[in-house]
Amino acid sequence: MMGVTLDDVTLGMEFESDSDFRDAFARTFGRVQEQSRDDDCVLVSWIESPLGPLVAGARADGVCLLEYTDRRRLTAQMETVRRRFGAVVPGESPHVVRLREEIQAYFAGRLRQFSVPLVAPGTPFQERVWTELTRIPYGATLSYEELAQTVGAPRAQRAVGHANGMNRIAIVIPCHRVINKSGKLGGYGGLLWRKQALLDLERTGQLALGAS
Repeated sequence: MMGVTLDDVTLGMEFESDSDFRDAFARTFGRVQEQSRDDDCVLVSWIESPLGPLVAGARADGVCLLEYTDRRRLTAQMETVRRRFGAVVPGESPHVVRLREEIQAYFAGRLRQFSVPLVAPGTPFQERVWTELTRIPYGATLSYEELAQTVGAPRAQRAVGHANGMNRIAIVIPCHRVINKSGKLGGYGGLLWRKQALLDLERTGQLALGAS
């Protein structure tokens, strides 16, 4: 575990347990969770899922991060969380405990609407897009064009796509429900096979995994 880098921690590919993850994180940031339990701290841990592990982070007021550990932009997203919220340290937040339970229920087909509180600040445009994402019904999709119209910017499909890509709370803020007008999947930071799996789960109630 010596010589662990931020990428090692956020990508998490070498860790066999949550304790390994916390140990590596503490080595990287030089702090342990007991030294950093205050309202301005983001506590991060991981959540197992059928689509692979996710890094989850929460403050006292709600979840602010949920990303696949192999997402290419994960390091940048972690830096954004740090800039916006301050200290980021390993630890188990009650909000992440609740999120873990809801994620498990979601993948089991028992949950259609997440109730865990979210903290997702962004630019005014990003926040409008993310709010509209949460209003797309379970099992439904919108095109980028339709979403752009919904947020009052009908010519801003590219900006909508960029806002989708900057979403820091995967699955719960369901950017996977936005597809191309042609019906093709379009982009997804968590990889297209996961996007297809999530859409299939919501349409059929069953998770059918394809090749990654």
